[in-house]
Amino acid sequence: MTTQATPRERLLDAAGELFYRDGVNIGVDALCKAAGVSKKSMYQLFRSKDELIAESLASVGPSYQRALEPGPEDGTTPRERIIAVFERQDRLSASADFFGCPFVSTAVELKNPEHPGSVVARHFKQRMTDFFLGELVAAGVADPELIALQLTMAFDGASARAVVRAQALGGVGITMAAALLDAAGVKGSVLVGQAR
Repeated sequence: MTTQATPRERLLDAAGELFYRDGVNIGVDALCKAAGVSKKSMYQLFRSKDELIAESLASVGPSYQRALEPGPEDGTTPRERIIAVFERQDRLSASADFFGCPFVSTAVELKNPEHPGSVVARHFKQRMTDFFLGELVAAGVADPELIALQLTMAFDGASARAVVRAQALGGVGITMAAALLDAAGVKGSVLVGQAR
């Protein structure tokens, strides 16, 4: 038996979809209409549209991360786990409803690093970098912080390219990630040059 979504849940769902597809500058009237909620109700539930932007981004963040990151039970090597993120991004980019990384899109559109939505976006982008960092540390990379940052930049650049070109990545992001890992000596479960 399914339960009826609350007005708050409907607003968050509609905002998550519309902000991702159409951008955060979409009007409150259109947002409320899509959610089936009055403007008065929206402002009773959220202090401002800015708060709704931040909370909707925070609500879609975990599912976006789950779509990209292998689970903790996945016993593959650090290299395979990192490459899996780019393989999943590659598959997502082939979808007609792929509009890039929602965190980068929101932060770029807002342009204000102190906006609540930008703060949420930064948090989730840091989580991706931290995922890469954890895998690189496990692989024994000499400068894991630098490589984690480069992998995040490769991911964001690949997402932007898919949007700008309006086409699937076709393995470009995977190739970039593999090149970064190769340069760092991450081959399978051991670093190049490590004792076997």
